[in-house]
Amino acid sequence: MFTIATWNINSVRLRAGLVERLLREESPDILCLQECKSPVEKIPVEGFHALGYRHMVARGQKGYNGVAILSRLPIEDAGDRDYAAMGHARHVSARLENGVVLHNFYIPAGGDIPDREVNPKFGQKLDFLTEMRDVFHENAPQRSIIVGDFNIAPREDDVWSHKQLLKVVSHTPIEVEHLAAVQDAGKWVDITRKDIPEGKLYSWWSYRNRDWVASDRGRRLDHIWASPDIANAGHGSRVLRPVRGWEGPSDHVPVFASFDL
Repeated sequence: MFTIATWNINSVRLRAGLVERLLREESPDILCLQECKSPVEKIPVEGFHALGYRHMVARGQKGYNGVAILSRLPIEDAGDRDYAAMGHARHVSARLENGVVLHNFYIPAGGDIPDREVNPKFGQKLDFLTEMRDVFHENAPQRSIIVGDFNIAPREDDVWSHKQLLKVVSHTPIEVEHLAAVQDAGKWVDITRKDIPEGKLYSWWSYRNRDWVASDRGRRLDHIWASPDIANAGHGSRVLRPVRGWEGPSDHVPVFASFDL
């Protein structure tokens, strides 16, 4: 068995101490980070190594984007893809010794206006998702897990107010449809919602909410999916809501799942 966590850290160098705290307190076997905002060679791995996380596969760039997989288990680099030809570090994959392939994604946020004609960033987001759909349709995933900040809250109970967010980027119908097409193409199983099928569930709270606890205007943007052949091995999903209250936090919190593989 192994446990995976995914967390948009919003600068791994700025929040290395929070990463180390999570590794100490929760001890996932694998931690996937997004929005690292660092070249790979400047990721502060010394503290992670000291805690037993001696393996890392990452893609980075200065100041923006960036994805990393930290592991206590041996992993090998399984490559990356430049989805939507953006030239961004938004995907990396690793292979475990048991053959499971783990993909770590940071899907574009898409800007503020849900209209690709006036907001090119929204178009890039949709194109990124379309390419993901095509890749998984052409190569049916087997013994695979995909995690990351998908920047989409697909279900009505994945947001604080379905009606009020229908025209807000991350919950618009067209984004939800595109993500559903990605999921259908790979027959992916949403492990979090397999384990927690009902009720409001969030992994992100805006910095703009001064009292995020009281307002609780959250969205579930961070996901763990598994290919159908191993989905039944996934269990123990949890969202670490208290992490949003740590000092100097990311606006996202870690999402966990375990796999009996």
